[in-house]
Formats: sequence, structure tokens, C-alpha cells
Amino acid sequence: MKDTEMTKTILVTGGTGFIGSWCIAQLLERGYHVRTTIRDASKAAKVRTAIATEIQADDRLSFALADLTSDDGWDAAMQGCDGVLHVASPLGGNAETSGDALIAPARDGTLRVLRAAVKAGVKRVVMTSAAATARPPRGSAMDGDESIWSDPDDPLLDPYRRSKILAERAAWDFMEAEGGQTEFTAILPGAVFGPLLSRNDFGSVWFVKRLLDGQPPALMRMGLSIVDVRDLAKAHIDALELPAAAGERFLVTGTPLWMADMAQILRERLGERAAKVPTRVLPDFVVKLLSFFIPQIRMFVPDLGKIHIASNEKAKAMLGFAPRPVADTLADCAESLLATG
Repeated sequence: MKDTEMTKTILVTGGTGFIGSWCIAQLLERGYHVRTTIRDASKAAKVRTAIATEIQADDRLSFALADLTSDDGWDAAMQGCDGVLHVASPLGGNAETSGDALIAPARDGTLRVLRAAVKAGVKRVVMTSAAATARPPRGSAMDGDESIWSDPDDPLLDPYRRSKILAERAAWDFMEAEGGQTEFTAILPGAVFGPLLSRNDFGSVWFVKRLLDGQPPALMRMGLSIVDVRDLAKAHIDALELPAAAGERFLVTGTPLWMADMAQILRERLGERAAKVPTRVLPDFVVKLLSFFIPQIRMFVPDLGKIHIASNEKAKAMLGFAPRPVADTLADCAESLLATG
């Protein structure tokens, strides 16, 4: 949908968030006008300050009041927009254990965004989903790819992952039935780390923050497929611009790492500033016990001792996705956290 003859306006949902703020900055760098949704008008100044660390937005950045849990404001937010990056979604690490606390805003909020986009005649919507929506059945030797759909009824699924599966499923069903001329694409990232532009929303970066704080005092026997937030933002915009990306899902993931490897990278790259990062690995039964007291780690318990492989070959081939070295991502993430205190 790239057009050099005119300046297009792109709506980014969740402008105060970790991923959303980087999407805004990179859209502005490519010459777009950007409108972003916020739930509170007082957040606008903070978003501008965060974006200004990368680029001066001036009058190319505007704001719309809208909330995923309400119909109010979405029609107005979409007016005059050529494309949408639907990034906003609740994050499991900070949510209640009840699935409804995540599923309602994730699924119903996505449908609100899509209805308003179709009504306004938006050319394309690119949605942030999750690599967990394309994970093979438990016990399978298969690698994850875009043809796979995770089972939302898996009893071991945490509310966050279930909400992402149900939201993306609902999005595809809606677009097939009522999408009209509006195109749809889904981006499926792994664990998202990298430097923060804003202190308003730490997103998944809380994971690295806890390591720097020495919490928990020992590591889980678990692997994560890490993607840099800057690479992820680029993938969103590339998917928005590439004609062939319409109707496609893209796994945007990096090389999986064990937590012990992550800790080693942080200690090597940050030296004494990473002195609290733990090196001892906890037995699985201890992690399960701790999960009753640390809600943020509950979602990882079913994955102890496992590394899930998700192929990023499609994103590389079609979007030109080229993930930067994961050590750089982790180090930049940690440096950003230390700089913001």
C-alpha cells in the first residue's frame, strides 16, 4: 500500500505501549502521518516525549481517545486512515488470573477495531498476535509454522495465550465474513525485548527487569524465542506496505535461548551492572511452587524444560525479516532499563 505521491495516515492502537511506541516512531521515520489511540488524554504528552527520543513528530502525530472495552471513539479514530496497526492488547504478566480479564478486551476489542476499520474503508489492518497461536500440539516433534493453529481449549494454556488465540481466530472469521475490501494480515511475534521508548508500559520487558533485579533468585529451565521490538515494528510496517502480505500470517521470531544463556549474555555484556542476575537453575518443582506466589511466572510452568521452535522462514522470504543478534537485543534492553531507573 506504499504511495510516494501522497502522505498516508496510519492508526496505531495502543500508542503508550512498548511495541506501539516503536511502530509510531518507525512510521514517522518512513514519512507517514500517525494517529494513535490512548485511553486518557493526559497520556498524549508522555507519548510525544517518548517518541521524541527517536524522531520529532511535530504535527504528524495526533491522538484519538478509544478503549478496547468500549465502542466509543473507534469510528472517529478511523476517519481518514489508510491503514491500521492493531497492536494494543492486555499483557498476561500484569493481568488477573481470570481468563475473562484478558479475553474480553483482546477478542472483543479486536472486533471493535476491525468493524470500525471496515466501516471507514481502511485499506489494510495489520494485527499483532503471538507465536503461541501457531504452536504445534504438546508432545509433537513438529516446528511451529503459520499453517498451525493452537488449541484454545488446551487445559494447560494460560489466559494470556488463550486470549491471543481467540482474538486472532475471531479476527480472521470476521474478516472472511464481513471484511469487504479491507485487507487483513497477522504478525505473530515471540518474546519481545529491546530498548524502551516509554516508561508508561514495560510490556514483556518486565522479564529482563526481574533478572536484573535478581528475581527470582534462580533461573527457570525454560527457553524463549526472542524478537527485537525494533525488528518487530519494522515487520508490521513492511506487512502494511507489501501487497502480497494481504491475507497472510507471519511468525516473527528469533533464535530460541534458554534462560541460563540469557543470564550469561547479560552478565558478559553489562559486567558489574548485571551482578544480581542469577546463574543457578531451579529444579522444575521449585518453580511450580513459586508460581503460586509470583503470578508472572505461572504462564511459563507448562513449558519448563522445553524450547519451542517457530519457523521465521516465511517472514524472511516475504517481508525481508532479518533479526538482529539476540545478544544485542538483550543488552540494549537491559541498558534501557538501567537508564530509565
